Amino acid sequence: MEYRSSLPFVVLISANSEWRIVLEILQPSETESTPLGDWFNGTVGTHDLVFFHSGWGKTRSAASTQYVIDRWQPELVINLGTCGGLEGFAKLGETLLVTRTIMYDVFERMGDNQQAINYYSAELNTDWIGSTLPENTRRAPLASADQDVDFRNFRTLTEEFGVPAADWESAAIAWVLKTHGIKGLILRGVSDIISRTNSETDNNHALWQWRVDKIMKNLLLDLPFYLDKFRNR
Repeated sequence: MEYRSSLPFVVLISANSEWRIVLEILQPSETESTPLGDWFNGTVGTHDLVFFHSGWGKTRSAASTQYVIDRWQPELVINLGTCGGLEGFAKLGETLLVTRTIMYDVFERMGDNQQAINYYSAELNTDWIGSTLPENTRRAPLASADQDVDFRNFRTLTEEFGVPAADWESAAIAWVLKTHGIKGLILRGVSDIISRTNSETDNNHALWQWRVDKIMKNLLLDLPFYLDKFRNR
């Protein structure tokens, strides 16, 4: 496979099922392996880019983000994936264009906890995209932690952090991008709904897998819109 030291776009795909669907849709002729994940060169619309399987969880996401920055020096790092939506604040199947990320599993007990939360928060500038977005897409903040969304955190997420949804990886990716001053685009489809008393995918991984297929297809269909916007900004 051709090695390119610099490409404008790198797409990070987190969960294994999300990566499997990307492979099925784009059908690369070959993939390369690294200690942090597999990757391949792809074309979306008129744009050449790298797809990288960055893996699940904040630790691997942060490491993978640093790796792709060092290797490809991208102008824009994109993360496509799913998230758990909070009932009354998110709709099943909608896409969230992430504007701000928060790590909600940061707990500082010796000092100022809000200061620690602020340190690992990141803003994502989406002004270059404009006000018109693909269908069923809206701007929103997102929280991340190394856990599936627990319904017992419903009040904390909605009232304290003011987010409509949460995932495992976005905050770690956004924080690394912030430290380097690199633009990021995070798009997360709502794959399941968490109420104040229940999470519909607890002990039901099959339900999430069934829904993730459509979400990833939609995100890939929308991707050329954002790439064109970035190139023409």
